[in-house]
Amino acid sequence: MKKIVIIGAGPAGLTTAYKLLKENNKYDITIIEKSNIVGGISTSITFDGYTIDTGIHRFFTKNDEVNQIWNDLLPIQGKLSYDDKILDRNLELSLNGPDPEKEDNVMLIKNRLTRIYYDNKFFNYPVSLNADTLKKLGFINIIKIGCSYLKSCIFKRKEESLEDLYINKFGKSLYQMFFESYTEKVWGRHPSQISADWGNQRVKGISIKEVIKDFFRKKFNINNKNNTQTSLIESFYYPKKGSKQIWDLMLDYIINQGGKIIYSSEVVNINFLKDKVRSVDYKNNGKIYNLKCDYLISSMPIKNLFEAFNGPVIPKKIYDSAINLPYREFMSVGLLVNKLNLNNDTNVKTINGIIPDNWIYVQDKRVKMGRLQVFNNWSPYLFKNKKDINDKVLLTLEYFCSKDDEYWNMSDEDFIDFAIKDAEKINLFSKDDVISSTRIKIDKAYPGYFDSYSNIDKIINYLNKFDNLYCIGRNGQHRYNNMDHSMLTGIMTAKHIINPKSFKKSDIWNVNTEQEYHEVRNDKND
Repeated sequence: MKKIVIIGAGPAGLTTAYKLLKENNKYDITIIEKSNIVGGISTSITFDGYTIDTGIHRFFTKNDEVNQIWNDLLPIQGKLSYDDKILDRNLELSLNGPDPEKEDNVMLIKNRLTRIYYDNKFFNYPVSLNADTLKKLGFINIIKIGCSYLKSCIFKRKEESLEDLYINKFGKSLYQMFFESYTEKVWGRHPSQISADWGNQRVKGISIKEVIKDFFRKKFNINNKNNTQTSLIESFYYPKKGSKQIWDLMLDYIINQGGKIIYSSEVVNINFLKDKVRSVDYKNNGKIYNLKCDYLISSMPIKNLFEAFNGPVIPKKIYDSAINLPYREFMSVGLLVNKLNLNNDTNVKTINGIIPDNWIYVQDKRVKMGRLQVFNNWSPYLFKNKKDINDKVLLTLEYFCSKDDEYWNMSDEDFIDFAIKDAEKINLFSKDDVISSTRIKIDKAYPGYFDSYSNIDKIINYLNKFDNLYCIGRNGQHRYNNMDHSMLTGIMTAKHIINPKSFKKSDIWNVNTEQEYHEVRNDKND
């Protein structure tokens, strides 16, 4: 029986184990997890009986295999949920699907609405061309945007930085309004100092040109030449009890099939013999333990992976580049409040007139806050009592920071107070309306695309020389993967272990390198 050690119980690591054990039972799988819960950065936590996600975890994918795994674990709802009934929603329910009012293991169908909060006004994300947008921008700004975009079309920049890419796609004026300050909040670096690679992954296929095309397609019902119409997704799936629910179910299956998980443990040594990993040393409760392995699958940050290497002689330039790869940390403040001060200015019906957004990008230089997430619009079952959704708001205020800055090192009490004051600056709610709060800190949530990242190809080539070492997931590949992309790296790794001739191992690194925007769907018109 082949011994497999997986570092990390996030979407990538769990999916690898799940897929291997689904195919056959000839693998002895042990997962080593640094924290005490599963899901990695795609998990949920509970405070005072209320559940919130540790970030934005929307279940949408273009990959059939990933979708099938989700559906196998959590079938799509077949009856209306509590909020669906109140709002009289018309949903395409799954035939014979579970009733969320009676069963917990169910995926909810959620409407998608994401907007930008800029200049105390809401704008669609990605920016769309409609009467509301034009009215809010004003005549002068529209002229500026148009002229700067025309200029960018004539004088194309060589796309060496993220700033170059954004200006080519949107023009300088729109870039400065909706991208510059937010990007700097996320990375702590000006976009001119960040590789264009990040933008290629996050805004694939989105530009003013595409916005205008989309406007005319909708206006005149024009289809593409290949009879496929491109549009943004309008709905997605979400677990009834929060994102962690699906990872708990996945782990249950893994354990039932003989897999094991070791919590609160940190890998300290990865031991090699020539070009193969032979064992892993991990620390648990102050003691060091050794696990032999035939395969090592790592979703730990590449920086920490190289620091744990014990045996191979690593070229100095590659080692230095790897251990100096940049990361950004993530923090959020979970809050239960009586009400928001923001008005619902849309035609989307909501309970108690709350704003209908799933999340909002905060483009305001007065505050450090980067995003706002409203869980009322995700699932009523995240509340201690589902009826609380009628007169309370469950939300998170989200921040990007670094370990060496003052915000990361604030006490929980001080940072929660800071975040509430931030919210008051832009009139989200009043401090007196806060009922309960908590703080979440996530180390290395965002792999950075600057500094020694310029040598990432050399690092990847070096890692690929080890036949039985696989790097998966967001941090394992130092790539800003979405949740489904991370799962797909796990699926492909499992396939390669089962049948090494199925494709090249290096193909695992090519997941999420396609040049198409993730939130776009292709609708065939038969």
